[in-house]
Amino acid sequence: MEKRVEAGEYHSKDFEWEFVKELVDNDPSLSHHLQHRDFSSASPDSKPWQDFHSRHFSGKFFKERRYLLKEFPELVSCGENSKLLEVGCGNGSTVLPILCGSKNITVYACDYSSEALIRTKENIDRSIATVDNYHSFYCDFTTSEFPNWMACDCCRDNFLLKQDCYHRGESEGVHVRYECSMNEKCIGGVDFVTLIFTLSAVPKERMPNAIKECFTVLKPGGLILFRDYGLYDMTMLRFEPEKLIGFREYVRSDGTLSYFFCLDTVRSLFINAGFIEVELEYCCVKAINRRKGKNMYRVWVHGKFQKPFLN
Repeated sequence: MEKRVEAGEYHSKDFEWEFVKELVDNDPSLSHHLQHRDFSSASPDSKPWQDFHSRHFSGKFFKERRYLLKEFPELVSCGENSKLLEVGCGNGSTVLPILCGSKNITVYACDYSSEALIRTKENIDRSIATVDNYHSFYCDFTTSEFPNWMACDCCRDNFLLKQDCYHRGESEGVHVRYECSMNEKCIGGVDFVTLIFTLSAVPKERMPNAIKECFTVLKPGGLILFRDYGLYDMTMLRFEPEKLIGFREYVRSDGTLSYFFCLDTVRSLFINAGFIEVELEYCCVKAINRRKGKNMYRVWVHGKFQKPFLN
């Protein structure tokens, strides 16, 4: 097994988001990032991601995201037999630290690149001697449902209907109780869904349905743990005008997509899918390129959203 290095000190408030916004607003060379007109969106395709993971076969392209255990302590303090669905596992940079840091969690990981699933398993096998709490499967959650075994089938079919009845009952002063339609304590579904730098790779018109699909497989009270690229992140500002294919949406030279979120967009997407906002903020990290003597301003969006209890 490879020796693992513990997570170092992690900063998330090195500067205020308004600081980098002002830099962009006042730099004419970056004005194309502020355009509000619509462009034709690229058609989603799994092949660019297949090729991406084939090129970066060593698993060294991404480092383990060990900071996630500090940012989402629920993953460490959760009870026995907890279940987590990692959506868009890539090469395992999120799955691996979770498996190493929390012995109570069973991790289900999916990706719509079969090559990514292979690389994730290779990296897990390289770092962990034996693992029996990890399972992977192929799925494009933007166009299809998660497998039925991810949730209580009855609740999956009826929860959104129950939720609608609940909200209508509240407006009419009638109390509506949510129960599993099997009239038993519901044990289906997962306790956590992690969306870590995944949603930004989804065409923006498919994001609402993708989040609703995550909603259906969470237990009532379950959490989505979200981390993705924030508006005016250094990566966004490196894109040239011809790479802009939609408002805040870009295509890389390898054909993969990248979207950059503001807090209001994230809030709207999750609230409209039925979630309750628990935490939502920018993480602003300053790094220094010592070779070039330049400051690098990284901006990410951190969020936690809960599926409501209806009782």
